[in-house]
Amino acid sequence: MDHSFLSGSDFVGITFWIVSIAMWASTIFFFYEGMRVSGKWRTSMVVAGLITFIAAVHYMYMRDFWVEMGESPTVYRYIDWVLTVPLQMVEFYLILIAAGAAVSGGAFWRLLVGTLVMVIGGYLGEAGMVSVLLGFIIGMIGWAVIIWEIFRGEASQAAASNESVSSAFNAMRLIVLIGWAIYPLGYVFGLMMGSVDANTLNWIYNLADFVNKILFGLIIWNAAVKDTCLLYTSPSPRD
Repeated sequence: MDHSFLSGSDFVGITFWIVSIAMWASTIFFFYEGMRVSGKWRTSMVVAGLITFIAAVHYMYMRDFWVEMGESPTVYRYIDWVLTVPLQMVEFYLILIAAGAAVSGGAFWRLLVGTLVMVIGGYLGEAGMVSVLLGFIIGMIGWAVIIWEIFRGEASQAAASNESVSSAFNAMRLIVLIGWAIYPLGYVFGLMMGSVDANTLNWIYNLADFVNKILFGLIIWNAAVKDTCLLYTSPSPRD
């Protein structure tokens, strides 16, 4: 059987490999740490591990596709995003619940639907199913819904009123605002303007996924550890 191997000079292929290994390592870390934090944080830690696990599997396939075909693994990338990005949005809701904040199911659904609209719109434009401009507009509408909810909506208000989770919530929403801006910028420069080639666009997306997914989970882990330590070091009512 003929096998194609990653060339040492293939910078883009190497970034696929590095990200896949980093995602596997993060998955093990998040699952292990999930067993060490208080029970109310375990669901958040499991979801953080699922995000990096799904990404790790897809990055292995994307690396192989890139090596074999020499083309951008668009379908695999969007399958990864349509699974992992909604889970990242669910994390906002989960950490609020873990901290005991008052937040309704409406915030959950707004975050989830906004995320799906954002990712699906981008895919439709990049896959040529709709015009590139229309796909961009649809995707930006979805992103705007997310930004509004985490900065001005119910989720933001619930976080502001809960000191134990506000720091993590603020850091996570900055990732969504700043870190996620890489994706629409890549879409504009790569697809709408044609000023960025496929090689550059792929390693930029890879770097963005590396930072955004892993850092997202680390912020949740940090909040969980701090809250767990506080729980076990706080004096009991009888002390």
